[in-house]
Amino acid sequence: MDHIHAFPRHFIWGTSTAAYQIEGAVTADGRGTSIWDTFCHTPGTIKNSENADIACDHYNRLEEDLDLIATTGPHYRFSISWPRVLPHGTGQVNEKGIDFYNRLINGLLERGVTPWVTMYHWDLPQALQDKGGWTHRDISNWFQDYAHILLDRFGDRVNNWMIVNEPSAISLFGHGYGFHAPGLTGLENLMPATHHLNLTIGQVYRMAKSLCPTLNIGSTYTRMDQRPETPDTPLTAVESFDCLWNRNFYDPLLLGRYPAQTLPYIKRYIQNDDMDIVKTDLDFIGIQHYAAIYVREDSAKIYGAFFGDNPTQFEKTGLGWPIDPDGFYDCLMHLKKTYPHLPPIIITENGAVFDDTLDKNGTCHDPKRIAFLKDYIAALSRAIADGVDVRGYFAWTLMDNFEWAEGYTPRFGLVHVDRATLKRTPKSSWQWYRQLIQNNGLLPEG
Repeated sequence: MDHIHAFPRHFIWGTSTAAYQIEGAVTADGRGTSIWDTFCHTPGTIKNSENADIACDHYNRLEEDLDLIATTGPHYRFSISWPRVLPHGTGQVNEKGIDFYNRLINGLLERGVTPWVTMYHWDLPQALQDKGGWTHRDISNWFQDYAHILLDRFGDRVNNWMIVNEPSAISLFGHGYGFHAPGLTGLENLMPATHHLNLTIGQVYRMAKSLCPTLNIGSTYTRMDQRPETPDTPLTAVESFDCLWNRNFYDPLLLGRYPAQTLPYIKRYIQNDDMDIVKTDLDFIGIQHYAAIYVREDSAKIYGAFFGDNPTQFEKTGLGWPIDPDGFYDCLMHLKKTYPHLPPIIITENGAVFDDTLDKNGTCHDPKRIAFLKDYIAALSRAIADGVDVRGYFAWTLMDNFEWAEGYTPRFGLVHVDRATLKRTPKSSWQWYRQLIQNNGLLPEG
């Protein structure tokens, strides 16, 4: 895919990271324990028994990383660690945690980089999990108190906020299948977590806009279109998985209702005015896309559907995900057609894993990632030309990091991180992406 339409003049370009995946320093300066700390140190949860105790040591290498960020692009999306700010989830603020994020935000601004802050990227304080976490309705009040602190301390310098990162992954992986922290399973955990995530996003958005109407506030959602594994896969299985992954979140947010397939399981958790709160006119919606999901029928799984095998006709990333830029285009067009009142979109994550190694000269060439980015960004430009209101793109991710249950083996980064020394080495894709940004979205050769 070589053809690309011009991007808007003020299009937003940047990179994304998440606190737990890069910060490390999990016991430093008063930080509390998160559910991912607990999960990582539970045997059998993480590949190779790895953990994020050190991660990329971003907490202790902040100045170096700020310089790296500043030479990558003009915008930077990162998350704040809830247990670093509130070690017990509520109550006393940890001022040393606040100081770290002040240094990060001020360092970005001093270098001419615009911060985009995710309030919650999966690292719930363990103290709140002990009270029920996302399955407990009070989570929306705990989150509002936390968000109020963030806005009070950082809102004078941060205008762009995302409330929750990928509620579908939090609910399905963390509370349905148990793949992710906190490792819960079953509809009895999945359904309340799903509704409380939606409710929290609506409540926090309204609270934040009441404090400062000019803030630019959204939330980020995965969007993976569902396709049948084989021609014989029942359509009902595909539709069911679409509810789990997509419609359980987009329909309440944008239409004010749950899908008919979901409602019988979730209505017991809905109280009087909930759906009026859940339906929310976000200032923007963050879309995170990697690949379509191929679905198989599986009666032993929730809703009778599960992840199927990926098709053979596509090239694959290092995680075995199909490389299908046309699918990215289709995903955006489908969103536009399905939800007439869709807010402006920011692509808050898109990227790929490849087997990146340093050569004998200490450089890292990753032509497959360049080809991936080139084709997906070209597909994005086509979607914009065809009427989808997309206003920005954040590549996932700045640097190789801790990839949750997959540990450190997958490398998504534009910058190589040596696991032994933690040395940062920009890859050839980093240079390519820098050139793209300097060209204002005109694809460089690579």
